[in-house]
Amino acid sequence: MWSKDTSTPNPFQRESCRMGSMKIPVFLLTLHLLQGVLSESLIQLNNNGYEGIVVAIDHDVPEDEALIQHIKNMVTQASPYLFEATGKRFYFKNVAILIPESWKAKPEYTRPKLETFKNADVLVSTTSPLGNDEPYTEHIGACGEKGIRIHLTPDFLAGKKLTQYGPQDRTFVHEWAHFRWGVFNEYNNDKKFYLSKGKPQAVRCSAAITGKNQVRRCQGGSCITNGKCVIDRVTGLYKDNCVFIPDPHQNEKASIMFNQNINSVVEFCTEKNHNQEAPNEQNQRCNLRSTWEVIQESEDFKQTTPMTAQPPAPTFSLLQTGQRIVCLVLDKSGSMVNDDRLNRMNQASRLFLLQTVEQGSWVGMVTFDSAAYVQSELKQLNSGADRNLLINSLPKVAVGGTSICSGLRTAFTVIKKKYTTDGSEIVLLTDGEDSTISSCFDLVKQSGAIIHTVALGPSAAKELEQLSQMTGGQQMYSSDQIQNNGLVDAFAALSSGNAAIAQHSIQLESRGVNLQNNQWMNGSVIVDSSVGKDTLFLITWTTHPPTMFVWDPSGVEQNGFILDTTTKVAYLQVPGTAKAGFWKYSIQASSQTLTLTVTSRAASATLPPITVTPVVKAGKFPSPVTVYASIRQGASPILRASVTALIESVNGKTITLELLDNGAGADATKNDGVYSRFFTAFDANGRYSIKIWALGGVTSDRQRAAPPKNTAMYIDGWIEDGEVKMNPPRAETSYVQDKQLCFSRTSSGGSFVATNVPAAPIPDLFPPCQITDLKASIQGQNLVNLTWTAPGDDYDHGRASNYIVRMSTSIVDLRNNFNSSLQVNTTGLIPKEVSSEEIFEFELESDVFGNGTDIYIAIQAVDKSNLKSEISNIARVSVFIPAQEPPIPEDSTPPSPDISVNSTIPGIHVLKIMWKWLGEMQVTLGLH
Repeated sequence: MWSKDTSTPNPFQRESCRMGSMKIPVFLLTLHLLQGVLSESLIQLNNNGYEGIVVAIDHDVPEDEALIQHIKNMVTQASPYLFEATGKRFYFKNVAILIPESWKAKPEYTRPKLETFKNADVLVSTTSPLGNDEPYTEHIGACGEKGIRIHLTPDFLAGKKLTQYGPQDRTFVHEWAHFRWGVFNEYNNDKKFYLSKGKPQAVRCSAAITGKNQVRRCQGGSCITNGKCVIDRVTGLYKDNCVFIPDPHQNEKASIMFNQNINSVVEFCTEKNHNQEAPNEQNQRCNLRSTWEVIQESEDFKQTTPMTAQPPAPTFSLLQTGQRIVCLVLDKSGSMVNDDRLNRMNQASRLFLLQTVEQGSWVGMVTFDSAAYVQSELKQLNSGADRNLLINSLPKVAVGGTSICSGLRTAFTVIKKKYTTDGSEIVLLTDGEDSTISSCFDLVKQSGAIIHTVALGPSAAKELEQLSQMTGGQQMYSSDQIQNNGLVDAFAALSSGNAAIAQHSIQLESRGVNLQNNQWMNGSVIVDSSVGKDTLFLITWTTHPPTMFVWDPSGVEQNGFILDTTTKVAYLQVPGTAKAGFWKYSIQASSQTLTLTVTSRAASATLPPITVTPVVKAGKFPSPVTVYASIRQGASPILRASVTALIESVNGKTITLELLDNGAGADATKNDGVYSRFFTAFDANGRYSIKIWALGGVTSDRQRAAPPKNTAMYIDGWIEDGEVKMNPPRAETSYVQDKQLCFSRTSSGGSFVATNVPAAPIPDLFPPCQITDLKASIQGQNLVNLTWTAPGDDYDHGRASNYIVRMSTSIVDLRNNFNSSLQVNTTGLIPKEVSSEEIFEFELESDVFGNGTDIYIAIQAVDKSNLKSEISNIARVSVFIPAQEPPIPEDSTPPSPDISVNSTIPGIHVLKIMWKWLGEMQVTLGLH
C-alpha cells in the first residue's frame, strides 16, 4: 500500500486525497455493522438440539424489558416450526440473551462466560435509516457455508412488521436456514418473473404456489393495485410494476426460503418439488440444488436422525456484560532472548496497556518460565498512572523453561482474588513448546474464561490454537521479521468483545522498514473525522533512538514524545481530539529496523468510526484460504476502497493480496463493502498471519450499495376476502458517498494454520475459480450476448488458458451432463487477465431453436495445466419472436368519420386509448 520512502523529509508534499473534500458521507441504506474481528460461534448440536445460541441486544437499543420477552416468544414458537420443517431433526434447546451493560442490573442477570457481542449469532439492533426493519443474515461465503450473524430489530420482534414479513417465528426459521446451513432465497426482488416455454412465470418455489399477477403502483409511502399485469410484446415478460400475490388458501407445503408467510408452507423445497428454472439466488449459488438437498449435506444433518418424541421448549439465560477483566500471561523463558523477543513483547504489551485496553478495565499480569510469577494483581485502569504501573511490571529478564499451564493456573488465581473467572480474558503469549499444555485443557474449559493466544516465532507450541478455539478467543501469530510489526498488530487487535465500538482502539497505521546510512522513513497517516480521540503514535527501534518528527494537518510540529530507551520505544499522545487531515511523519535512522503504529478512537459516541473487520476461512491444502475484509461506517458499507491483505508464512515470506468487491471469484456480492480474495501461495505447513490495509480516497460521485441478499421476503401484498391489498413500498438501498472519502486503517486478521502442504516444488493443484456472474441476453431472434468476470489460472490469480461454453434446452441436462452438451464455437475467445470483464457473442441456428425455446448456457474455465473450474452458474435466454401486427393495405380507403361513443374508427380508437392512458397517469401522479 505504501512505497518505501527513504529520502529526506518533505512533510508538506501534495496528497492525492485532499482533505478539503473530506466529509463524512451521507448514508441512506439498510445494512448493519460487523463489529470487531469476528469470533467463532459457540453453537453446539447436542441430541438434535441447538445449544449455546447467543442473542445480543446491541448497545444502541434503549432499555425495554418487553424486548427480552419478545425474543423468548420468537424462539419458543420457532422451535416446533423448525422441528417439523426439518423432518423432526432439529430444535432450539437453549439460548443466552446478552444484555447491554447500560441496562439496569437485575438479580436474574448473570455474568457471561464465553458469550460476547463479537460471537453473537443474532444481533438485535436499531437500524439506519430508522424505520427499516428488514431481517437479514450476514453471509459472505459459498453455498453450504455457515453465515456470520442474523440481524433483527426491536420493532420486528415486537410484531410491528407482521404484514411486511409475516410471523416472527417463521421468519426466524427462514433466517436460521441462511445462517446455519448456507442456503439462499428462492425469490428475486430484482427479477420477479421469467419466461418458461414462451410464457411468463413468477419466480417462486415450488412452482405449485398459486396467485395473482397484479400491477402495483406506489407513490410516497403507499401502494395500490392497478389491475392485471400486461405482457410486453417485445420481451414476452410482464411490464414493470407487476408483482405476484400468492392466493390465501394453498395446498403446497414448500418453500420456507420462498415465502414463509404462506400458511400452508411448513417445509423446505426438496429435489422433487424444487423449481430449478427460477432465476433466484438458491439456484445460482447452489448449482440448482434445492434447499433441502443443501441441508442434507450439512454436518448437522449427518450427525442426527429424526426424533421419535416432541422436543422440550427452549430454555433461556439472561446475561449482562460488565467491566472488562483481563490478565496478561507472558512468556519470559530463555528462548525469549532470541531475535529480541522479550523486548518486542514488552513493546507490544505497552501499546496494549497504553491504548488498546479500555478505560475502567481491570488488568493483571503474570509471567512464566518453568514456573509462574505474579507481576501485578488486578488493577483498575482509571488514569495514565494506573497504566504506567502495569507497564513498569513488564519482565526485564528471560531465563528458564516453558510451563504454559503454570502461567494459566496462576492467572486464574489472580482473577479469582477479586472476581469469578466467568467472562474474564487471558492474553497468552509464548514462543516455546510445552509438552504438558494439554494437562490444563479441562481446567481452561471449566474456567469460563476467554483465552487469546499469540504465537511468537516458528517454534511456539502447536497446541496453542486449541486454547483460543475452545474458549472463543482470538488466535494470533507473529514471525521474527520485525519490520512486519506483527507482534504490535496482534496486541492492537485485542479490544474488548463486549465494549461499544466507540470505546474500541482503532489502528490507523502499521508500518516497518529497515534503514541504512541516515535514511528517512517518510509518510502520512489520515486521521478522518470519525476518529481522533486518544490518538497515539508509537515508534520502535532496534539499536539507537531515531530522529522523529510528526506534523499535524496545519503543518505544526508535534512535541512531547516520551522515550523509553530500555524497551526501545517512543510514543506521542495527541491531547484532546486530533485534527482531521493528513498527519505527516519523518523518522531518520541508520542500520536498524523501525516500526510505526498509529491508533485512535471514535471522535464521538454518536458518529460511528470506519472499521475494518477481517474474516478468514481456511481448510486443508489444496483448498484455498478465503480472506475477507468488511469495511463499514456504522450501518453503512464503504465502497471503492483500496484493500490489501499481507499474508506472512512461518518461513517469513510475505504475499501481498489485493482484495476486491467485484462479485466474482471469492467475492459473493458486488458493492456490499465486503472485499474478498482466495489465497493459494502456500510455501510451507504451519502458521500464517494476516494483516489488512485499507485506504479510502477515490470513489464515484454516487455509488449504489448492493442490498443485503439473505433477507426475509418483503410481502408486496396479500389477498383478503378476494380483494388485493398492498404493503407500503419496500425501503430501497440508496447510498451517497462523497467523491473523496479519505481514511486509512490497519487491522490484524489473526492467523491460520496450513496443513498437508507438500514439499517444494509445490505442484499446480489449483484450478481457475468458478465463474459465478455469467449473464446472458438475446438480441433479435438469434444473437446471444454473454458477459462474465474473468477467473484466474489459480482460482482468482493470473489468467486462464481457455473457455468451454456449452448450452442445452434442458437446465438439468446441462448441469448433469455438461461435457456432452452442445459446445459453442469459441474460436478467438482468449481469456483476459483475472477480474476483467469478458464479453462474447454467438448466433443461434434459427432452424434448431424455434420460438418459445428456453436455452441454458454455462462456462468452464481451463488453466495451463488443463485443470478445469467448476461449471459456472447457469444463464438462460428465451427465444421470443413477437407476433406481427397485420399490415394495413396501402390502397385501403379510410371509412367515414364516426365520433359516436361506440365508434371503432382506428383514429378515434387511438384517441380513446390515449385518453384512458392519460387518466391512468393522473392517478399515478396524484392528479385525481
